[in-house]
Amino acid sequence: MELSVIGSSQVKLGRTDFACREFGYVILKNNSRFSNGRVCFGQNLRLKKGGMGLKAIHVEPIREMKKNLSGSRTRSKQVDGVRLFVGLPQDTLSHDCNSINHSKAIAAGLKALKLLGVEGVELPIWWGIVEKEAMGKYDWSGYLAVAEMIQKVGLKLHVSLCFHGSKKPNIPLPKWVSEIGESESSIFFTDRSGQHYKECLSLAVDNLPVLNGKTPVQVYQSFCESFKSSFSPFMESTITGISMGLGPDGELRYPSDHELPSNRKTQGVGEFQCYDQNMLSLLKQHAESHGNPLWGLGGPHDVPTYDQSPYASSFFKDGGSWESSYGDFFLSWYSAQLIAHGDSLLSLASSTFGDTGVSIYGKIPLMHAWYGTRSRPSELTAGFYNTANRDGYEQVAEIFAKNSCKIILPGMDLSDANQPNETHSSPELLLAQTMTTFRNQGVKVSGQNSSEFGVPGGFEQMKKNLSGDNVLDLFSYQRMGAYFFSPEHFPSFTELVRSLNQPKLHLDDLPIEEEEGAESAVMSQESNVSMQAA
Repeated sequence: MELSVIGSSQVKLGRTDFACREFGYVILKNNSRFSNGRVCFGQNLRLKKGGMGLKAIHVEPIREMKKNLSGSRTRSKQVDGVRLFVGLPQDTLSHDCNSINHSKAIAAGLKALKLLGVEGVELPIWWGIVEKEAMGKYDWSGYLAVAEMIQKVGLKLHVSLCFHGSKKPNIPLPKWVSEIGESESSIFFTDRSGQHYKECLSLAVDNLPVLNGKTPVQVYQSFCESFKSSFSPFMESTITGISMGLGPDGELRYPSDHELPSNRKTQGVGEFQCYDQNMLSLLKQHAESHGNPLWGLGGPHDVPTYDQSPYASSFFKDGGSWESSYGDFFLSWYSAQLIAHGDSLLSLASSTFGDTGVSIYGKIPLMHAWYGTRSRPSELTAGFYNTANRDGYEQVAEIFAKNSCKIILPGMDLSDANQPNETHSSPELLLAQTMTTFRNQGVKVSGQNSSEFGVPGGFEQMKKNLSGDNVLDLFSYQRMGAYFFSPEHFPSFTELVRSLNQPKLHLDDLPIEEEEGAESAVMSQESNVSMQAA
């Protein structure tokens, strides 16, 4: 691990070796190495059992100084700018034993982020881990231990409450929920071929007593209340924000793209997810109330499959069914169901955490494929009735404003220039539209990048989106792991942090009593030291 330290309000650096001991590693010079291989040059060492490794971390904290009345220089708060958070690994906690995975690497990483000037970290808290065995039986111990680690380092904590499952890493829904789903598959989203999406519950069961006599909304509320009680010592002082899980991957959307093959260059349009028993029942009632019972028999029939272009069938073509009276009927209903679901869960979060002093957030996706077409099918299948003739985000912004919640917009590392031409994709235009719509409703906007493994031109695009008039509430960089701390990535992240703050200080700006210690702690930026934490 490479470390260049210029002052810190958290660690008093009198000697280089003291700083190294604080981080739990040893600085090596002249290409030497330990015989046990724990710390060495030029090797990409990883945690045992495939865990997280740290490599080539270069840290330079960015702080401003001020003089007190006695004339001596002291440290002041980090300069104003975008509040930067970094996501912790999705599998920070073990699903099997509720213990902290790669804890030493995370501890060292937290200290590195603190010295660099990052404000805090984001922690996913999984429903399937906390309430795994039985309804109402919560185990917060592992997450409380992580919160204590973060508090001791002096970082802030943004918590994401995840009421969905994940395939990578493998974190399913609570065992007791999955068991219910084995006999009652209608609690899951379903596509027109009958495939079930089992990583989250269908929004159509929000208020149905399908979970051992309770509704999902009631179960979510009990979970939130238990979280609030268990983490009350951390509220506002350490925990400053809570993201409410709203659907697949925590986002307010339908899982319309879950069957898209990852190796295709051309992004398909996805599929409507309205074929579970309860969604079809709602659609039937809606059609009958509008005097068109035949429109309630199912979703559109003339639509492409997951990986097809909008031109494979007639529905999304110019002049297609999406522009007909039936198309408007169906798309309005499909979108309204999603918005009502989001309103319900944001209202739940706002009422539960409104007296804690923390900010409440929700996240929507950036379905930018086919944005250059008139029908914008990727957004329609995901539940956003946004076309060339209609702003599909205005009603979404209204529910965020109504519930005093902030919005998280992903994809701030995506540029139009790096998208395939054949998909008519425009993440920049879609991001600009959503940011404008939410701000017009008085909703504060936060940002997030799209990929933890980087995209072409990603850092340049993030700097562009985080500068100028794009004043964000916070930016959550995803996500800590072996690649995050690699020499291929971490220097670029360091430059991003610097771009969000004032330039680094000269040694002349340090308190006099620390000048000598800080100077001795500045190490060569050319060295490349890896650390393995077990």
